[in-house]
Amino acid sequence: MKVILKEDVRKLGKKDAVVEVSDGYARNFLFPRALAVEGTAQNVNILKDKTAAAERRDSRLTAEAEAVKSKIAGKVVKMSVGAGEGGRLFGSVTAAQVAEALEAQYGVKLDKKNVKIDGAVKALGAYALTLKLYPGVECAMTLSVEGQQ
Repeated sequence: MKVILKEDVRKLGKKDAVVEVSDGYARNFLFPRALAVEGTAQNVNILKDKTAAAERRDSRLTAEAEAVKSKIAGKVVKMSVGAGEGGRLFGSVTAAQVAEALEAQYGVKLDKKNVKIDGAVKALGAYALTLKLYPGVECAMTLSVEGQQ
């Protein structure tokens, strides 16, 4: 019997895979646990539509991320923070602060988890910054930390 897996099933396949299993295995194990549905033509067409929609959404989001990347790549994010003598900061600049500054300066809203700073920012200066805009789309920028007046 042909079935469509609704979840990953160990030693059988990944979610949305169409696999051939015995009738008893499908009726007694997969269907009662809601791990699979019967692989009828209607269910296979629903799966194809769902897969095509996911691919369209993924390509649209990738294109949007590439557009944002072309807009901000290589630019500088400027931040003014309190600093003591010798250029040491009172605290440090965090990824969350960089994400807020990025949104304020360029209008790009990004989660702090997607902001990668090379090393800790505890002094005035310039730092390399990598932004993960979408899976597979990353953007390099520079973080410029200046003393507050």
